[in-house]
Amino acid sequence: MEDAEKKRILVIEDEQHIAEGIKLNLNMQGYGVRIAPDGVAGLELWRQWHPDLIILDIMLPMIDGLTVLKKIRSEDEKLPVLILSAKGNAEDRVRGLRCGVDDYLAKPFDLDEFLLRVDRLLARKSWYAGENQTPEDNDLPFPGETYTFGENQVNFITCEARSTAGTIALTEQEIKLLKVFIANRGRPVSRQKLLAAGWGYSSSTTTRTVDNFMVRFRKYFEADSKNPVYFKSRRSVGYIFDHD
Repeated sequence: MEDAEKKRILVIEDEQHIAEGIKLNLNMQGYGVRIAPDGVAGLELWRQWHPDLIILDIMLPMIDGLTVLKKIRSEDEKLPVLILSAKGNAEDRVRGLRCGVDDYLAKPFDLDEFLLRVDRLLARKSWYAGENQTPEDNDLPFPGETYTFGENQVNFITCEARSTAGTIALTEQEIKLLKVFIANRGRPVSRQKLLAAGWGYSSSTTTRTVDNFMVRFRKYFEADSKNPVYFKSRRSVGYIFDHD
């Protein structure tokens, strides 16, 4: 495969042995990979090389990873970003999600899980661009150009939402999960089903990724995020979305 035909992945990571290990494994999967050792170099390479996916560390020299992420999101809401960080607690994950990251993996990580997440992020990017859609993708009901619940409205064309909090720029992953909830309105949806629909994970995969996205939705759409009306938890099941 020529370099121009490969999916491009930019790794912004200051620990050289980790960056080189990631590059080696991604090269073996057929991806084109470049490494930036700090936040400034990462932003420069992002603008020059136009990658299809960014693998981003948080603790970087020059400019930290979350600042890099905010800068990217101010100019590009669509580019998939996967954070790899030694900071794996819930607070740091929520901070990353609020800044617009698509997925988050704590170090040390399992290589197979990492490669699966990379593959799914790139597959979703192709899906939204209209490339390589599968029957399973097309089976997901599209709720129309807009969907309204309460004082909230989601626009699936512009990838924006309006709520009492103002206008919200939604990521591709948020849009896909909202479609899943709308398609299952009034019915409990398990974390496993949400993971399968949104990430393609098997039922044996364990992750808090869905829970972190629910924190975002409640912040966006609920008047009181601690007492949700639309996005409710169902103990031992998952979540349920509903409205009058």
